[in-house]
Amino acid sequence: MNRRIFSLALCAMLFPLCLPVKAQQAKKVPRIGFLFGTAASAASARTEAFRQGLRDLGYVEGKNILVEYRYAEGKLERIPGLVTELLQLKIDLLLVGNLVSIRAANQVTNTIPIVMVITADPVELGIVDSLAQPGGNITGIATLIRELSGKRLELLKEAVPGISRVGVLWDVEGSSSAIGFKEYESAARALKIPLQALKVRGPNPDLEGAFRDAAKGHVSALITIRTPLLNRYPNQIADLAIKNRLPPMSEGSDYVEAGGLMSYSSDDPANFRRAAVYVDKILKGWKPADLPVEQPTKFEFIINLKTAKQIGLTIPQSVLFQADRVIK
Repeated sequence: MNRRIFSLALCAMLFPLCLPVKAQQAKKVPRIGFLFGTAASAASARTEAFRQGLRDLGYVEGKNILVEYRYAEGKLERIPGLVTELLQLKIDLLLVGNLVSIRAANQVTNTIPIVMVITADPVELGIVDSLAQPGGNITGIATLIRELSGKRLELLKEAVPGISRVGVLWDVEGSSSAIGFKEYESAARALKIPLQALKVRGPNPDLEGAFRDAAKGHVSALITIRTPLLNRYPNQIADLAIKNRLPPMSEGSDYVEAGGLMSYSSDDPANFRRAAVYVDKILKGWKPADLPVEQPTKFEFIINLKTAKQIGLTIPQSVLFQADRVIK
């Protein structure tokens, strides 16, 4: 009897020692916040690219990683509330696609890691200390959209012989739009191309009014500056450009796929696949301060020949030869 009592007592003593082993086996599943300024439909290619990047690294959503997706539908005033909502879910990391989201997050936390994929220069904007050593809790990818402004104007000038004036469509309330317009102004002066500002504002931009202003100003081509607001309307912008027979150049392939004429930019889906690598490294213990901000090295020039035909434009062969992709 004493031996039996001893055995039971020994089992009772050893049982709690087994619990830490089980606890170690049941690791916490990391939770990621994914915040995009546009509608989910407009961000679908980037969202799927990010998911593919996670899968390539061995992550399975719902199993060894959780991703909370939030979309501002182009309404920038919603972003602070969405940031707060994600932080209340106790996320381990926040992935953002615009400057407004970064600033909103910085107002409430300086500890949760932030991975960014943004168009502006993060050093110039004071987001990071330097590209090589970001410092703080933010790192990621700067897509060089602004630095490509001159190249877009050059391609537009080659594609539209006799171009007289270029209209620049931009959201006057967008955080980086003014910077973008200044970049185009500088490049246009060097190329001796007059510009006309076509300003719109949210929440419901008067795009038809902007195109009427373009007609009054004898604009002969169009460039659209990417912002969360305007990214809601690539189809409408393309339709209006075709209606007014204005060759449009854009800052992303999604505008061309929606019916725009041309785009010159980095490969956006590739940038978001790369963002998954940052997420993986941070979850494995790297600090954002020690992960350099990357800049793309590959850029895509895309031409939509369907649109060219609709507006009665013949793209010179010299320009077609430069294209990485042609939509027929």
